[in-house]
Amino acid sequence: MLTMFLAMLETEADRQKFTRLYEALEKKVYAVALRVLGNPDQAEDAAQQAWLRLIQKWEVVSALSWERAGGYAVTAAKNAALDLTRRQSRTVPLPEDWDPPAPADGEDGYQYLVSLVRELPEDYRRVLELKMVEELSNREIARALRIRESTVSSRVMRGRAMLQKRLREEGIRDELL
Repeated sequence: MLTMFLAMLETEADRQKFTRLYEALEKKVYAVALRVLGNPDQAEDAAQQAWLRLIQKWEVVSALSWERAGGYAVTAAKNAALDLTRRQSRTVPLPEDWDPPAPADGEDGYQYLVSLVRELPEDYRRVLELKMVEELSNREIARALRIRESTVSSRVMRGRAMLQKRLREEGIRDELL
């Protein structure tokens, strides 16, 4: 992996400086990522991402003192691990056997609507499940999925439009939405 990073640097002096930094901090960067993620494979991915970020910002990093460059590397590892955690939390699907609570009034077509929601693309499906089934507010959904509230609003509107279109195609009134 080090060879790939070195190939991204232009001068021999930069390659030597990066090699020293990498060899001195490789285990520490990995340990920080492991502490955040708790999974060795994910920590390795985060550590590699951190080193890649250091290369991308090499002009800034190489100008720092040795201590500050080390701090920058550790911070990059922590941020890469947190980014990985955020990405995973956004894409975690509900279990296939998840059975949403039925409405109290026992609406006809509820199960059919739930099946249509499950067929939507993941981004829309998850937002609509939280909105329509769990009855969370847009703000609560945004916090839960770590996305902007405006993104939640547009996904709710687009998801509902997809459902309405599907219901119309099947000759069913879209009053449920």
